[in-house]
Amino acid sequence: MPGNATVLVIDDEIRSLEAIRRVLAEEFEVISVRGAAEAEDVLAGEMVQVILCDQRMPGENGVDFLKRVRDQWPDPIRMIISGYTDSEDIIAGVNEAGIYHYITKPWHPDRLIDTVREASRLYWAQREAGGAGAVEVEAKPSPKRLTSVVGDMRRAQRRLGDFDKIVHEPASPVAHAIALAKRATDYDISVLITGASGTGKELLARAIHNGSGRADQPFVVENCGALPDDLLESELFGCKKGAFTGAYQDRIGLFEVADGGTIFLDEIGETSPAFQVKLLRVLQEGEIRPLGAQRPRKVDVRVIAATNRNLMNEVDAGRFRRDLFYRLAAFPIHLPSLAERAMDVPAIAARILGDVNRAFKRDVPGFTSETLAAMMRYEWPGNVRELANEIQRMVALSDRDGALGIDLLSPRIANAGRPMRVVDASGPRPQLKERVESLEREVIAEALDRLNGNISRVAAELGLSRVGLRAKIHRYDLRRDLDDDERD
Repeated sequence: MPGNATVLVIDDEIRSLEAIRRVLAEEFEVISVRGAAEAEDVLAGEMVQVILCDQRMPGENGVDFLKRVRDQWPDPIRMIISGYTDSEDIIAGVNEAGIYHYITKPWHPDRLIDTVREASRLYWAQREAGGAGAVEVEAKPSPKRLTSVVGDMRRAQRRLGDFDKIVHEPASPVAHAIALAKRATDYDISVLITGASGTGKELLARAIHNGSGRADQPFVVENCGALPDDLLESELFGCKKGAFTGAYQDRIGLFEVADGGTIFLDEIGETSPAFQVKLLRVLQEGEIRPLGAQRPRKVDVRVIAATNRNLMNEVDAGRFRRDLFYRLAAFPIHLPSLAERAMDVPAIAARILGDVNRAFKRDVPGFTSETLAAMMRYEWPGNVRELANEIQRMVALSDRDGALGIDLLSPRIANAGRPMRVVDASGPRPQLKERVESLEREVIAEALDRLNGNISRVAAELGLSRVGLRAKIHRYDLRRDLDDDERD
């Protein structure tokens, strides 16, 4: 678990506040405030792991304040520090505010550090277990109990992400990728997973983590293509207060959250060369420097990266650093697209249908052979995600819990790869006009389905007038592909 934590200390006595800050600052990031209002401002803008609050404060006591904190910010571990030891205060704190520990004054520095350190460990345990409700902190748990609860949660998480979740046939090309991934679990080496969007790169990365020696440590995911450079750097490396506009407080980065475990950097090919320089330093030196910080921090993190781009082409084009590429691609694995593993479509479709049945409270038994044949012919440019969406649509359109027929498939899928209709070889072959008309009908049908029957858009795409398009729709009997109002 990450050893660093941000501790919010609330005390109206300046001397007491400064004494606590000096003791804790050697190991923790400490934010000290003198009242509840300031504390709420901090909690609203900062990721805090531990709260240490004085019980007797002007206007509001610590227990009442922490009760409100529990409702609004349930994740931080809450503790009271006080020179008063009334039993009623202690009982109220445990029962009403979820107080983890009640520290009495005068406190011993070493004991205070140990208590805050244990609270920090419990925070990270909660985070990995799924939130404040996953590990009860209403009474102080023993280290043995804490280890047991977190271990159970991690083992449950691993069961959701092992290699068996990647459905494939023995002869499938994805079997080679899985065999490579299993070998990667044995060595603490950077892995680069390539493949089109929707092929299951994150699932494979999680399986590698869960099969490795880091399995009991965090697995953290970040999509590098979803954020601009400054926000991505803050998200991954953390930041100090005032480092940039909007940085109101110190923030812990995901590399620190993943300390001891694995970080999965998806869409790494979308990052800029400027950011790539900073990422390279992390891989080379094993340390990060939060934005605005003076000193770097050591981290022990395994990096698994993924991209849907050809990074070697990006390197040749000067858009991706060659040195970073070789750091990330120490162990490359390519995940084939669904078009390259058509033999897996029936098994994957069956797994997806089971999930859809549970979600929709249906009992659809499967697919007709004609439907499966059409699904295997289609190339699925959106890969497994597109297949899942199509199956959801089919189940929603079906009126009964029978096998899903080809009439429920979208026309572009039902007609994909279907050979032109020809007469018996012993009879006369169709003329060119008939073949052209057959192809024209398929093209118009596919466009109508893809553009939801929008006459204007289909006509514009195919280079036809609206009147001409309507004439062809009538000629080829495609009116069923339109909405009732022939939407424009």
